[in-house]
Amino acid sequence: MSLHFSVLASGSTGNAVYVESEEHSFLVDAGLSGKQMESLFQQIDRDMGKLSGILVTHEHSDHIKGVGIIARKYRLPIFANEKTWQAMDGLIGTIPVEQKFTFDMETVKSFGSLSIESFGVSHDAAEPMFYTFHHGDKKLVLITDTGYVSDRMKGIISNADMYVFESNHDVQMLRMGRYPWNIKRRILSDVGHVSNEDAAIAMSEVAGDRTKRIYLAHLSLDNNMKDLARMSVSQTLEGKGIQVGEQFSLFDTDPKIPTPLTAV
Repeated sequence: MSLHFSVLASGSTGNAVYVESEEHSFLVDAGLSGKQMESLFQQIDRDMGKLSGILVTHEHSDHIKGVGIIARKYRLPIFANEKTWQAMDGLIGTIPVEQKFTFDMETVKSFGSLSIESFGVSHDAAEPMFYTFHHGDKKLVLITDTGYVSDRMKGIISNADMYVFESNHDVQMLRMGRYPWNIKRRILSDVGHVSNEDAAIAMSEVAGDRTKRIYLAHLSLDNNMKDLARMSVSQTLEGKGIQVGEQFSLFDTDPKIPTPLTAV
């Protein structure tokens, strides 16, 4: 029984995560061009044509840019909730009916030994949701693009083996940066993105005795840096009594370079 994943790309320029079991493999979002996505798959030595489907989290362009062209080229099923399907209309081109599937929020779909659980997040999209993968006794959680992590979310994602967790911005960099105030206000809001410190507080409340790795994801190119995110998250966790490197380790993600294919 094995579950593997790679964060193919993560950041404001495009997001995509690859997850596979022995029988099935899924792409969660495809926020880069078809050509870029194919290059990322080559880097992890995987064939996009063998995917079981594409799971969409929400309709923002940094998550769906390549969805339509990839699905048409490789005749892949696309899974999204009804409101996201409506919001994507006109953004990903025409998708044949036989490739369109509804994945409702707060539900579980099973594909052989792999179960995928959807859960809602707080973001300024039609009905944004992310996914928890269950396989045997392993649990992988993907959670980005949320303004905060609610108690309901914490209950769903608690004590996973591994997390891909949003650590979007440093609050001071964002406040002092070049963005207009309306954009800053959106990012800082409950339907924006979580900061390094808020992400760490949520991590301290959901990480359990089985948690081994947390990948810091969706870092802002303008308002964060890998070293800063890792330092801020580590310091906040240590303030909560969690020593990074002992209970679990932190890992970077990148807008252009996939993380190594890793067993959960």
